[in-house]
Amino acid sequence: RSTRVPVGEDQVLHLELAQDIAQHFNKKYGEFFPVPKAILSTTKRIKSLRDPSAKMSKSDPQKLATVTIADSPDEIVLKFRKAVTDFTSEVTYEPAARPGVSNLVSIHAAVTGLSIKDVLHQATGLNTAHYKMVVAEAVIQKFAPIRNEIKKLQEDKSHLIKVLEDGAEKAKELAAPIYQEIRRLVGFQ
Repeated sequence: RSTRVPVGEDQVLHLELAQDIAQHFNKKYGEFFPVPKAILSTTKRIKSLRDPSAKMSKSDPQKLATVTIADSPDEIVLKFRKAVTDFTSEVTYEPAARPGVSNLVSIHAAVTGLSIKDVLHQATGLNTAHYKMVVAEAVIQKFAPIRNEIKKLQEDKSHLIKVLEDGAEKAKELAAPIYQEIRRLVGFQ
């Protein structure tokens, strides 16, 4: 019964489907479900490091195109070092004219929480080769606590299983009254 849902640009269609279902249900059975609104992040879509005209995707066959949380710092550095840019060494944000460099700026802004303008200010005087390493380091720093927590959880499988079981139980407790009310509204009870 969420009213606002954080989604990426490519999940908007899924949310629109949820909105349609909520509206149809409400029209037929009375106001029950709120119609959820999307909360879009400022970083709309991260592009592939190897093909900045395509979105970054875990299903990309090119291993150097996508950065994952599980990547080691060395892997992240390699992927950014090999990121496609152009022959101009200045760091600018011009998505249409310089998609590769602009993608790096977008990634840098996303992981640091800085604006594009602030990121460009910090990059003043850097060439793109050096800037790639700055972005790689920012990504490494952003992912480090998450990667460490994943490693810790993987080492304690019994704790992880307990967390999953507790989460499943809590989800059932939260869903049960809503499920029962839906059954009542549609006449199954």
